[in-house]
Amino acid sequence: MTKGRKVDMISAKRAVLGINGMGRIGKLSLWNHISRKYFSEIVVNIGRKAGTSLQDIALYIEKDSSYGSLHQFLYGYKAGRVIENVNEEKGTMTIDGIPVTILRESRNPLTIPWNRYGAKVVVEATGQFKDPAALPDAKEGAARGHLEAGAERVIVSAPFKIKEKGRPMPDDAATIVIGINDDTYDNSQHRIISAASCTTTCLAYMIKPLLDYFGQQKILSASMATVHASTGTQQVLDRLPKSGVTDLRKNRSIMNNIILTTTGAAKTLELVIPEMKKIGFIAESVRVPTSSGSLIILVVTFSEEANKPPVIDRELVNKIYRDAEQKEKRGYIKYTDEQNVSSDIVGHYGPATIIEGHETHIRTAFATIELSKFSQLPPEVLRKLPPSIEIPITQAVIYGWYDNELGSYTNMLGDLTAKIGSMVYQ
Repeated sequence: MTKGRKVDMISAKRAVLGINGMGRIGKLSLWNHISRKYFSEIVVNIGRKAGTSLQDIALYIEKDSSYGSLHQFLYGYKAGRVIENVNEEKGTMTIDGIPVTILRESRNPLTIPWNRYGAKVVVEATGQFKDPAALPDAKEGAARGHLEAGAERVIVSAPFKIKEKGRPMPDDAATIVIGINDDTYDNSQHRIISAASCTTTCLAYMIKPLLDYFGQQKILSASMATVHASTGTQQVLDRLPKSGVTDLRKNRSIMNNIILTTTGAAKTLELVIPEMKKIGFIAESVRVPTSSGSLIILVVTFSEEANKPPVIDRELVNKIYRDAEQKEKRGYIKYTDEQNVSSDIVGHYGPATIIEGHETHIRTAFATIELSKFSQLPPEVLRKLPPSIEIPITQAVIYGWYDNELGSYTNMLGDLTAKIGSMVYQ
């Protein structure tokens, strides 16, 4: 693995990042920001006691079953430990020279003392507070509680989900995928930002090059299925579902099963790429027994020109992605002709998607349209037309890999956090 992408240091002498939650995304966001050295201090709220001491938390931060150790991630396999000065009484430690404070008291965003520590930007990584419309003092907690507690911007590491049906998206909330629609971010207006999801981020970078090249009018429909690594919502062994649970499959063992589930990628993608609202789109998800490394299978149907030979072929589609890789200077999209498996993607740092060009498949068929069925056409017009016409329709199947944890999503989330931080701490 390589170190995270570094950006220009914030000009402020003291720029503090808050992270709420120490699950997969929270922990790996800490790794990411320790790597990039963008924020001068980091405060992580876990909201509860963990292990027997702060040393146990330090070991949890240092070691990872999917990605190895933090010091190896930062400096390679010959590196030594980078966590020092663990102070149980103060709840502090130094990680690769960055002061890190661990808070273990409050789980409600409203009562986390961000103001005391000067954390103006907070990454909400618990997966619990996804409703941007919920009031700060909601009984179960809310993302807006972070704002009341002293944060100026909250970046949610999940798609928004408004619980109250029919309630509009608040004006100060926005869904942003960096490199796709971050130009719509308004620092004077937006205070709660969703960084979408790992799947939506990958999907956006698979769809956008096609829209840029063909235009929305030429895409008739699209569908995707993500073959997704397991997440914390799966069970290690079968267990009885909680009261009211409707999706019984999440209570089955991820170690032994392929599990069908749902994804909100289609709806979230419309927030990031508004043109998708005019395209019929379906998104599905399948969880498989791997710890990280996921794959999107994207199927896109294009209209071709009538009475002309089809022009969309495998070489054209692959060229679109190769060109997109060259144009995207930040490395968010990569094209490869290699034959990969999922473990090759784990720890592949940087791109939102890696297009597997070797597996791009294209087929063209002809749809027959009987003009006599168009009753709105005058009979005298119908008599002058042929009985039917054939419209060529081309279907493309495109594969895109993504490291759904550290390499792809957390890196993209980190870049978005740094960009917003540069405005808040200017």
